[in-house]
Amino acid sequence: MRCRKLMMGLVLAVALAALAVGVPPTGAATRPGGGGGAVGRPGDGGAGAGGRAAGWAAGISTFRGWAFDTCLAPPVGTMRRWSSSDYQAVGVYYAGRGRACHRQPNLTRGWMRSVRGMGWKVLPVYVGSQSPCVTAKHKKDVRIGRHPWRKGTKEGRDAVRKAKALGMRKLSPLYLDMEAYTYRKKKCAGTTLAFVRAWDREVRRLGYVPGFYSSASSGVRHMEAARRAGVRDLPAVMWFARWHTKPHLYREPVLRRGAWHPARRIHQYAGNVKEKHGGRTLMIDRNLVHAPVARIS
Repeated sequence: MRCRKLMMGLVLAVALAALAVGVPPTGAATRPGGGGGAVGRPGDGGAGAGGRAAGWAAGISTFRGWAFDTCLAPPVGTMRRWSSSDYQAVGVYYAGRGRACHRQPNLTRGWMRSVRGMGWKVLPVYVGSQSPCVTAKHKKDVRIGRHPWRKGTKEGRDAVRKAKALGMRKLSPLYLDMEAYTYRKKKCAGTTLAFVRAWDREVRRLGYVPGFYSSASSGVRHMEAARRAGVRDLPAVMWFARWHTKPHLYREPVLRRGAWHPARRIHQYAGNVKEKHGGRTLMIDRNLVHAPVARIS
């Protein structure tokens, strides 16, 4: 009996400790609404948390967990099959003249509602005009041009209009995809920054949250330098690509730990990898997320 009481005491102590640090008991499902298993990849934040995060206005919905993005939005059936995976959010390239997969036959308002109904969170990505010194050859035909502020404003308006058409409500994040560029070229950097700031300002003015995706070594480094210099109208969320490393949110060397914090970061830590879930294979990029997600009507 004495041993039994001791064992019960130890079990109770472990359970209380788990509650104190917010760790689910072993074997507990971490996907909201049940289903799916505990997350198996290492990272800063684990997964499954949703709702409003500290520092964000009421009405903004945030998510903390694993996400994948893929060039072509998968069919609803594939998204249903992938519900068995550890992923709980999906990045979709919903608009922009610079998209690699310009035709998106699956990406409709009905698709957005269907995946929301399955419990998926959505990270909407807008691939607009690219930096004048973009390094990717296939992006050179969509460079910003001579009037970056005007262009950024126009494309920010387009980003919101296309988001609304897909049922994304105000206070949703819209992530501007700016592929790697030679940011140390002063004139090019100035043009790119003007475009980004104008896009951010217009997206904010229209009631949405401007985010930014780029490589950690170029666009993200550039935005951090601008932030330290006190530049205004910068992105509210930073989605940084650094592949071939463990997933992390607050150990990125080009970002100060207190910048874009809390619930303002996404780490794309692997790209162009094949994964199979529920009998369906996709080519994806992998992400660790603690950031706003779309509000879908």
